[in-house]
Amino acid sequence: MEKNQKVVLSSRPEGELKAVNFQLLDCDIPSLSDGQFLIKNHYLSLDAGFRQWMNEGASDNYLAAMPLNEAVQSIVLGEVVESRHADYAVGAFVVGRTAWERYSVADGSDLMTCIELGSGVSAEHHLSVLGPSGMTAYFGLTDIGRAKRGDTVLVSAAAGGVGSLVGQMAKILGCRTIGISSSGEKCQWLKSELRYDDVINYKSEPGLAQSIQELAPNGVDVYFDNVGGEMLDTVLPHLALKARVILCGAISQYDASGKHAGVHNLWELITKRARAEGFMFSDYVDDYEEASAVIGQWIAEGKLNAPVSITDGIATTAAAFCDMLAGKNLGKSIVRLF
Repeated sequence: MEKNQKVVLSSRPEGELKAVNFQLLDCDIPSLSDGQFLIKNHYLSLDAGFRQWMNEGASDNYLAAMPLNEAVQSIVLGEVVESRHADYAVGAFVVGRTAWERYSVADGSDLMTCIELGSGVSAEHHLSVLGPSGMTAYFGLTDIGRAKRGDTVLVSAAAGGVGSLVGQMAKILGCRTIGISSSGEKCQWLKSELRYDDVINYKSEPGLAQSIQELAPNGVDVYFDNVGGEMLDTVLPHLALKARVILCGAISQYDASGKHAGVHNLWELITKRARAEGFMFSDYVDDYEEASAVIGQWIAEGKLNAPVSITDGIATTAAAFCDMLAGKNLGKSIVRLF
């Protein structure tokens, strides 16, 4: 009989997350109770935000700290191979939150939805542009950021799973886009493949602050923040009047032990009459169908690409996640299991 495999959080990270904080274990495939179904996971979604809940004591209104020696929580895409649940038939494909494992038991809760593959929509689409990353980019930009034609939109971590979609969506909405990234190679990719109007390598001269001033002398209307910390603080003085700051992630802070770095330029929100707001993609679960229709049309019209970085095999998961946090990926990071 086939065995299950899972990647567990075997130790709390001290500072930078490393592959040694995880362990790959062989185990039995779980049996089902009434109201449950078994998913054969085909893909695992690697999302930077889950790093926050690997820390000791991490607990908020969204998720509690991940327990040690249990499979790492994750969004997955898989096929129902056994079912004792009336709404999830054998052969159905689903996306939901389970864990880094080859087989998962679910009960239909935790963001679990049935999906349809084919008709120009790939499995990877459902974990990227039609999945959490796409919904984060879409609702952050349209609802929190209220981006409109003529706005200047600045995006941090612009080559990542969310940022690579935000820039494209902003262009579709008629905005001018500026992407912030960490290397010349990534910046070139953002311009040539994702059609960013301008790019900033924050590690090179003349530096982030001066680059923003030169590229957006009248200020930034919408800042889509995936980084937090010092980068957020640097951007705030360059906001335009009535700007909107979308607080999506804080990848610069996830490895920090204790409290996150403070932000000192909040006075800018007052003087610019600006607004900063955080959100989670799951806040919009009732609107997914409508958003998926819009995004699907953009894909069909060739307006929106869904760049992905794929690694194969569950044994690659921990290293791939650490590489993503280190910025070694282009677009959405996914592990393919089957």
